[in-house]
Amino acid sequence: MTSTRSTTEADWLGVCRRAVSGLAEMLADAPSTKERAVETGTRGSGGDRTLVIDRSAESVVLTELDELRDQGYRFTAISEERGEIDYGDPGVRVIIDPIDGSLNAKRGIPHYALSIAVADGETMADVAFAFVYDFGASEEWSARRARGAWLNGAKLDPAATERRVRDGRLEVLGIESADPRWVSASIEGLVACTYRLRALGTIAGSLCQVAAARFDGMLSLRRSRGVDAAAGQLIVREAGGLVSFPWCDGALAAPLSAVPTSPVIAARSPETLAELETMCGWSE
Repeated sequence: MTSTRSTTEADWLGVCRRAVSGLAEMLADAPSTKERAVETGTRGSGGDRTLVIDRSAESVVLTELDELRDQGYRFTAISEERGEIDYGDPGVRVIIDPIDGSLNAKRGIPHYALSIAVADGETMADVAFAFVYDFGASEEWSARRARGAWLNGAKLDPAATERRVRDGRLEVLGIESADPRWVSASIEGLVACTYRLRALGTIAGSLCQVAAARFDGMLSLRRSRGVDAAAGQLIVREAGGLVSFPWCDGALAAPLSAVPTSPVIAARSPETLAELETMCGWSE
């Protein structure tokens, strides 16, 4: 059996890239909304109705994890659909969202992603490797703890800064969980802090936009799940940004699970992170 250290240092990038190839083939075999909208009749561990493409995508990823186990690596997988899967070691966690942005994928709307994170503990602070692949933009994002973050193989600049318009508001803010009711409840704070809003429909994808300083910040308007944010939050932090889960005991104390626990906020500066928390009433 391999050690925890060697498991976190396994060829996770290769595993993720092979999973992307398998998912691309699966999605190509079901190109229409009619085909992608078929439900299994069950709900995943995160509570959402499971689509056939969700279950198929998860199977593609788990096939890669099966092969890794056969090579002697041990870990525990946590997936949006099936929950916790024992691969022999609870000390290493592999956090999987096979399709973050399932509604987009179902409707053929660009921006839906494979999100995989590998951690040597139970919280966001413990993530050691992160991978997000956006199928709509054909962009591969990755990060390793204390080593940096990359977009399509090019290292992201940790010195990239946010942009503000003349009156001091952020130029572009990403929002997720964009139910009109939650937007309405947060509208005063959003008007005060930002010039333009963008809603991609994928938390992993929005976090990556902050990592590249395309978004000046992002926030979810309701509790997020560990499977949605685990990979993206490390990519942001390794690219020089900051992340907070304000309803947890610490900024990065959110659990790596499929259960919604806290909104997620990301920014390029401490001042903006604090502003977003305050504007939305989450720092109180």
